[in-house]
Amino acid sequence: MINEDNQQEDFISTISHELRTPLTSIRGFAQTMLTSWDALDDAHKKKFLQIIEQQSNRLINLVENMLSVNKLQSFKDKLVFKSANANALTEPIVQIIQHQYKDHHFVMDFNKKIPSILIDTDKFQQIMTNLIENAAKYSNEGTTIKIKTDFSSSPEYISIKVIDEGIGIKEEDFAKIFTKFSRIDNPLTRKVQGSGLGLYITKILTEKMNGKITLKSSDDGTTFELLIPAENLEKQTAGVVKSER
Repeated sequence: MINEDNQQEDFISTISHELRTPLTSIRGFAQTMLTSWDALDDAHKKKFLQIIEQQSNRLINLVENMLSVNKLQSFKDKLVFKSANANALTEPIVQIIQHQYKDHHFVMDFNKKIPSILIDTDKFQQIMTNLIENAAKYSNEGTTIKIKTDFSSSPEYISIKVIDEGIGIKEEDFAKIFTKFSRIDNPLTRKVQGSGLGLYITKILTEKMNGKITLKSSDDGTTFELLIPAENLEKQTAGVVKSER
């Protein structure tokens, strides 16, 4: 019981710290605008509003991740499995994220002949949002993020890959990045704020849907691969459509 109490205390302490940063930023810039509105030019007003929006989005993501972790730990997160098309679920996520990260180039390389998958659609979209957004956050501006769906080497799964051109992850950090509150130390992660919950949630949800997640990484970038159970186990002839945004 002591161990559980300590974990809960650590969780609350970490989350309190993560919440305080965006809230302080939002309050500070809002107060500046309220007290100095007439003295600010339009460029500064726009900049301050953009910062408030960015920090608000960060706060929303953090709260959503907190709720997800709480449900996972309390076993209250019930999954509803449905037959769905991975391409159709993934494309709108890419479009939303590319709007937020306009300095990246997003490429969708979708195999149109992959079978349907058996998943909880909301949880699948949460997984894909985490992976694609991470790829954009932790790679330099101007680089390409590729999202690829295809058959896997195991006929019972389909493969979904998110490929970035970041600086890579050291092999000794592979297991660490899927643990709660973990953040590896490199020049890109130092520039990006985060709670260290996204990949932890992604791994748990993937396994709850009977899937697997792996990664490969080098100095040229990182590839996360999801293996999700297919509804139709028959092998089909591959046919790929590429869409660039």
